[in-house]
Amino acid sequence: MEVFLLATAVWLGILTSVSPCPLATNIAAVSFISQRITQKNTVLLSGIFYTLGRSLTYIVLGVLIIKALIDIPILSDFLQRYVNKILGIILILVGMVLLDLLRIPLPIPSVSEDVAKKLIEKGAIGSFPLGILFALAFCPVSAALFFGGLIPIAVKTQSGIAIPLIYGIGTGLPVLLFAFLVAVGTGYITTLYYRITRIEFYTKKVTGIIFILVGIYYTLAYIFEIV
Repeated sequence: MEVFLLATAVWLGILTSVSPCPLATNIAAVSFISQRITQKNTVLLSGIFYTLGRSLTYIVLGVLIIKALIDIPILSDFLQRYVNKILGIILILVGMVLLDLLRIPLPIPSVSEDVAKKLIEKGAIGSFPLGILFALAFCPVSAALFFGGLIPIAVKTQSGIAIPLIYGIGTGLPVLLFAFLVAVGTGYITTLYYRITRIEFYTKKVTGIIFILVGIYYTLAYIFEIV
């Protein structure tokens, strides 16, 4: 079960990173870095720092939220009593978001080009806070996957560090790939972007169906107690 949950955390991280809004943001950030920095090694290093900043943000957010939910007695007691019932409903809602059956009216924050330019001018180190800023700019799908998918799983397993850590690593893998491709000067970024968005369309649908089915099972088992 632990291996399955860790694999789920990695998958949610990868799916978050390749969702349309975060994916476009990641490619734009890495491309912007490559335009401002001429040395290939520095571009790759900047991509790594950007990835670390983005991944670390998800890790810190996950740890703080989960620790607060687990360590506050009244919240911890409530979750111990009702986490399975709540989890079923949340999974169904997240699945509906992934299947585009439900939309979250979430305003999409952005990072101005001037701020990005100032950070990049600081060299590879500036890519680290840039990754943090972009990670905090949650899109509806990434918010659903993080707050609705990852957090409930981590709370249920009371894993305040491992699950967010694995998730953060998962979000960084696609970004590292793009940073590497930009650094080596490949011309296949556009083609790869198109292919990933096509794959993401199907993987998001499959994940959404799985979430709904698991959510229905939890609802029948823990709310209606008929399974």
